[in-house]
Amino acid sequence: MGVAWSVLLSILISTGCQSKRDPGTVVMLIESSPISLDPRVGTDAQSERIGELIFDSLLRRNDHSQLQPALATHWESPDPLTHVFHLRNDVRFHDGRPLRAQDVRYTLQSLLSGEVKSVKTANFSRVASVEAPDDWTVIIRLKEPYSSFLWNLTQGALGIVPEGSGSGFASSPIGSGPFRFVSSRQDESVTIEKNSDYWDTPPFIERAEFRIVPDATTRALELRNGSADIVLNSLPADTVVSLQKEPHLRVSQQLGNTYQYLGLNLASPQLTIPVRQALAYAIDRDALIKHLWRDLVRPANSVLPIGHWAHAVDLESQRYDPQRAIDLLERAGYHTGGDGSRLTLVMKTSTDQAGRELSAVLQDQLRKIGVKIEIRSYEFATFYSDITKGNFDLFSLRWIGGNNDPDIFEYLFHSEKTPPAGANRGRYHNPNADKLIERGRMTSNLAERRDAYLKLQSLLNQDLPYIHLWYLDNVAVYDERIAGLQIDPTGNYHFMMELQLIN
Repeated sequence: MGVAWSVLLSILISTGCQSKRDPGTVVMLIESSPISLDPRVGTDAQSERIGELIFDSLLRRNDHSQLQPALATHWESPDPLTHVFHLRNDVRFHDGRPLRAQDVRYTLQSLLSGEVKSVKTANFSRVASVEAPDDWTVIIRLKEPYSSFLWNLTQGALGIVPEGSGSGFASSPIGSGPFRFVSSRQDESVTIEKNSDYWDTPPFIERAEFRIVPDATTRALELRNGSADIVLNSLPADTVVSLQKEPHLRVSQQLGNTYQYLGLNLASPQLTIPVRQALAYAIDRDALIKHLWRDLVRPANSVLPIGHWAHAVDLESQRYDPQRAIDLLERAGYHTGGDGSRLTLVMKTSTDQAGRELSAVLQDQLRKIGVKIEIRSYEFATFYSDITKGNFDLFSLRWIGGNNDPDIFEYLFHSEKTPPAGANRGRYHNPNADKLIERGRMTSNLAERRDAYLKLQSLLNQDLPYIHLWYLDNVAVYDERIAGLQIDPTGNYHFMMELQLIN
């Protein structure tokens, strides 16, 4: 337990601080303000997750990332370029206006026309036209087959706004979702309230306040002193263990989809396939999971999460085998020098505590096979800029939510998706991988898509543009007055729909 945590905890214990809360409001602590509550614009986690509570989408995803009805009761695709959606006729926006097909058309066209400037426009670049032949029917025609297009119409990806919602919409957003927007204060809080007229089952709680608290120690202390109800996925593992001892707090650990990986620069002449395989064999993930993460994560074998319809369950992955790692390096011509090192690599990380701790442990583990790791820490903006430019040997980041559809493989690994066109930051290039990615993207047959992605995952585990680390469980620390907490694997805030308060 850190010094700052111990001192502040002692102060709270000595003062007996217990803050009073509104009996109808759930207070959740989050790290940062949402960038934009316009669902056409916000792409950060807080914007999308809070936005999902305010806005409805045409479709939803279930726990296995399979498509489900939402605003659209059903849909059909008479050909690979045409999607026809049939809307519910009992949905109203929070200001009383009925939600109609014209609102769906406007939402999409405001992006396609450039009326609203957003990176989300790229998700709809293959749209040729959007039609609303009547109030309850939407027809979207594509320029070319794109099997993942429907997933771009699900929760978080795109919420439907009222026709005519202009550029200032984010300051007072109007949706049709289970909660209404109340207020937002930059770097302070966002408050939403129950939509009693929701077309589906309305929430049980009256209000939710998302209070912005950037510091993890402060978030823990607010839980401890009773001024907050929930913190989700934003406390260090040691802090979670400490808070479990508090009699009024509970800890929920549930399967999560967030994926962490070690990225490698394949443009480096040192990082050949045998060297990448050696690095993978030298990493003792079990020890990292037990000691660094306190068993709050699970080993990963793919970018796609456990339970995903295209996840390859029986994938081979490199288990901890340091002798095999040494043998691979020897055969690749990397012999120990006078200082015991075979080669030197630079690992870049942000100044984030978790990133620095992981880098230090990897440095120690790889030293045992003769690989010297130089760690260079930067503020996140500088770190991210270097990663995008390919200015690194190794780095570690996470995919949060982006791995819910297998089309992420194109974004990450297609040879044409190096930045700024995509996130192929390691400059991976394999024509066979490109073909499998294109096959999975072009076919609308789910079985054929799955077959392509299974083969692709096997190929990636041989080539290792990423070394898989783990999937992070969804870990919530919450007050005993909360009941009904059930977190979706994506880590979104849909659990607010089911929460009940015991006061």
